[in-house]
Amino acid sequence: MNKWITIPVAAALLAACSPETNTDGAPASSGAPETVSYAPTGWMSKSLPEIAAALQSGEVSSEDLVKSYLARIENVDRSGPTLQSVLTVNPDALEQARALDAMRAAGEPIGPLHGVPIILKDNIETKDQMATTAGALALKDNITGRDSPLVAGLRDAGAIILAKANLSQWANFRSNDSMSGWTALGGQVRNPHQLDRNPCGSSSGSGAAAASSMAAGTVGTETNGSVICPSTVNGVVGFKPTVGLVSQQYIIPISASQDTAGPMTKSVKGAAMMMNAMATGDMKTDYVTALDAGILAGKRVGVLRFAEGPNADIIALFNAAVAELEAAGATVIEIADNPVTVDDFGGSSRQLLYHEFKAGLNDYLASTPDTVKTRTLSELIAFNIEHADIELALYDQSIFDISVPLPGLDDPAYIEARDKVQKATREDGIDALMATHNVEILVAPSGPVPGRIDAINGDVWPSFPGAGWMAAIAGYPHVSVPMGTVHGMPVSFSFMGAKDQDAKVLSFGYAYEQRTHLRAEPQYLPTAEAREEIAGPMKGYLRQ
Repeated sequence: MNKWITIPVAAALLAACSPETNTDGAPASSGAPETVSYAPTGWMSKSLPEIAAALQSGEVSSEDLVKSYLARIENVDRSGPTLQSVLTVNPDALEQARALDAMRAAGEPIGPLHGVPIILKDNIETKDQMATTAGALALKDNITGRDSPLVAGLRDAGAIILAKANLSQWANFRSNDSMSGWTALGGQVRNPHQLDRNPCGSSSGSGAAAASSMAAGTVGTETNGSVICPSTVNGVVGFKPTVGLVSQQYIIPISASQDTAGPMTKSVKGAAMMMNAMATGDMKTDYVTALDAGILAGKRVGVLRFAEGPNADIIALFNAAVAELEAAGATVIEIADNPVTVDDFGGSSRQLLYHEFKAGLNDYLASTPDTVKTRTLSELIAFNIEHADIELALYDQSIFDISVPLPGLDDPAYIEARDKVQKATREDGIDALMATHNVEILVAPSGPVPGRIDAINGDVWPSFPGAGWMAAIAGYPHVSVPMGTVHGMPVSFSFMGAKDQDAKVLSFGYAYEQRTHLRAEPQYLPTAEAREEIAGPMKGYLRQ
């Protein structure tokens, strides 16, 4: 491939006359032609807990589920709206599904996720015959034969690894001018709500795939916002655990201080079920039984007004969400001031990442099989220059260039930067906010309404509400739950807590979700101009 090619998605495609298709791609009827609908039906429309229960009761087989998801990937992700959220499909998924169905029929269920199809972000290793690539040409042959511990946990609970999700290349840590959701191997991920909108964050494919029902659940990874933001803009639940709760072994790294994998799915209970399988740390618990729809009653909740942002529509939805907490019996404590006021906080946080990235990536590349020829960051930079027509056609590798000459993790400048930003977000940040205001949880909007995908300028973002950066740098738990839409684009409500309060954070998110149920099904619109309230003003009064 000498040039990056986008498959066009015209408005005519979405409104074409054709038999309405069902979830496996077959015509639903032989009657008069109808408008194509990409909305999921049947089991494809259900949440992970509903799918797991149906598998357990025998209402559906894992084989039928896998067939339906594979057909949906073909008809919605690779054609139709062409989301490009799925990078690689597991060639053995159907065989594994049949084996799991046979085990269930023999009375040998493995666990609560027995036969449930899951998609992994393609920086997470699995022993299935799929490369772990980070979307990069240099890793296209990186088939390691290793399960990361989180994948081993999912497999032990009975899950099927259905596919690998597209992402932002190198987890969005290659260039300061990058495009979220683009990889050399997979092209550009599309947001299923409005196809020209940014799918956000390095776990963009995981977010789009979860929202558009390509699997029962997906796994993303976050260093600073890359589970929460794509969950927000694609309209699903995303959970970023306390760093260390989910092992990062055999996951292509950025930061040992901040990296964590987390579940992305249609419901908080689904995320809790995935966490039961994925968590390996000392604070592992049963996150499902810990869910409490009544947890809000009598609790003090800190509302981070300094993080609500300037968007009036988001603020209105945020206020409505806070009102739901009050209606459930919570006492709301308004917090106006951002506690993080240290000098050059942004510069120090970037230095931490640059240093840890070089050390971690060099270690990872050295562990890959002989089929991978780039064994160091320096060799990777040279490879990208050699393949510039593919790798550097849209943006540079400035972060690689900054990182490669840096000294090791014993460098005093790195240690100073790490200690500064962690103290600012931990002891002087989330811990101080919770102690000073005597609250059990902190809430804020999760993020913005995203801008359009821009292949010329890279990511162009509006003002970014939320305080997810604080939870990310601190390494503390954070869940985002849908709180409505702005002109058809989802926005979410965040709950953040102190270190190892993962079960509590999930429970608060669950309580809010059970009161509101505001997840919006994607509409696969080509642009915002396809919406009536926008189309008219865009034409102007004289042309209406």
